[in-house]
Amino acid sequence: MSTVALITGAASGIGAAVARRLSTGGATCVLVDLDAEGAERLAKEVGGAWLAADVSTEEASLRAVELAQEKYGRLDLVHLNAGITSGVDLAAFDAAAYRKAVGVNVDGVVFGVAASLPLLKRSGGGAIVVTASLAGLVGYDGDPIYTMTKHAVVGLVRGLATPLAKENIRIDAVCPGFTDTPLVAEARELFTSAGFPLLDADDVAAAVESAFYSEETGTLLIVQPGRQPVPYRYAGVPGPATGQRPPSS
Repeated sequence: MSTVALITGAASGIGAAVARRLSTGGATCVLVDLDAEGAERLAKEVGGAWLAADVSTEEASLRAVELAQEKYGRLDLVHLNAGITSGVDLAAFDAAAYRKAVGVNVDGVVFGVAASLPLLKRSGGGAIVVTASLAGLVGYDGDPIYTMTKHAVVGLVRGLATPLAKENIRIDAVCPGFTDTPLVAEARELFTSAGFPLLDADDVAAAVESAFYSEETGTLLIVQPGRQPVPYRYAGVPGPATGQRPPSS
């Protein structure tokens, strides 16, 4: 039976590259994106199913998983890829823009995991890969709210790795640098003129595929131009001091 993969943010960029790569390897894809035309076009190309939906709503993830169940009867791989920059300036705060960024980048991942787990379990287990960012590992000051959201999903991946492993489900994150996708389209010329290399979406898709089929879980895979993907390692956190009296009040 064919492997079934659910991909969000699938109509372009990294999500589309992952869909093409997985389908070439024999997987059947369920594609989710706000861009109905793009999702439908890619679904026809790769021979999968599609759904136009806003991942910041819980309903979108539930409907996507239902579509996988109805059409293919199982779910093996989940790529929670949808993401946006925030453009939020804390000095001139826009609450709606803030909620939109958190809705897509954080809620979309949480809802996607929660909706996928029952069918992954019924299918015998599987793997979830979240598209995070280098901004989930470092303090990227170009968009602090975006940075916050990516730190949040990295924390979710780390926190879920052990409990999900008990259900035969792996969860990992890819943390790419700047990638040549619609997300950075407005800044592409700036990068080019500065001689700053951009990743190709296919490079990130290759890392996503390797994460899907890795035996490791909780891995944060750094993807940078000209380098092989490498797991990120946090420094240990100092534990409490022992054998000391608590401070007097």
